This record gives sequence, structure tokens and C-alpha cells, in this order.
Amino acid sequence: MQVTRTEVLKLYKHLISYSKSLTLTDSAYFRRRVVTEFKNNKSLTKSKDIAFAYQKGTVVKCHTSRCQDENRKKARELLTAKLDQELNGEESVAAQTKRLEAGKFKKSEYKKKKMAQLKSEWKKREGLT
Repeated sequence: MQVTRTEVLKLYKHLISYSKSLTLTDSAYFRRRVVTEFKNNKSLTKSKDIAFAYQKGTVVKCHTSRCQDENRKKARELLTAKLDQELNGEESVAAQTKRLEAGKFKKSEYKKKKMAQLKSEWKKREGLT
């Protein structure tokens, strides 16, 4: 049975501190027309797909689906993640999950090396090599 990344992160959710994470409301960010930003991505043709935060001057573009409401929600999620990364740095939610995944990877690598060492010692003892 294959365990997905999201299932593993759900297990570690209680270890992640969300106290410093940014929570944006509708009044905290504004959508506005940024004509010059369209030059970077030609597929964006509507100003509604751009979420703009005035506090930091951060622009997030999202045009993942054809549904305007889904694009708006996804843009809000991307904007909160980006502002959280800028404000909190190493204490942001993304950095915390990255640290947890790195620790889990180190543990699994250690276990693999240990098992390989035990197997080679067993083969030497039994005279199989």
C-alpha cells in the first residue's frame, strides 16, 4: 500500500505551528488590474485572476482552471503562503513542513544504511559471499 505525501503531512499536522501564519480576510487584500503584469503570462487575460496585496506589493497570478471562483480561492491560498514565507521566513508553515520532511528522509536513509550493514555482516558470518 502506497502512502501519499498528503497523508504523511496530516500525521505531522499537530507538530506544525500555525500561530505565526498569516490569515487574510477579504478586506486585507485587493484585486486590481495590472496591465504590465499580463506581459509575463499571455494566458491570463482577465484582471479577476490576479490577486494583489497592497501591504507588500505582492502579485499572485492563478489561472489553473476555467472557473473564476476556483481561481480566486487558489490565488488567495497562494497569496497567504507567499506572504507567510516573506514575513516569517524560517518559521513559516512551508518551512516547517520542509524541515519535517527532511527529518523523515534522514531517518529512512539511516534505516536503509543500517539494514544494508547488518545484511553484509550476516553474509560474512554465514560465508555466503
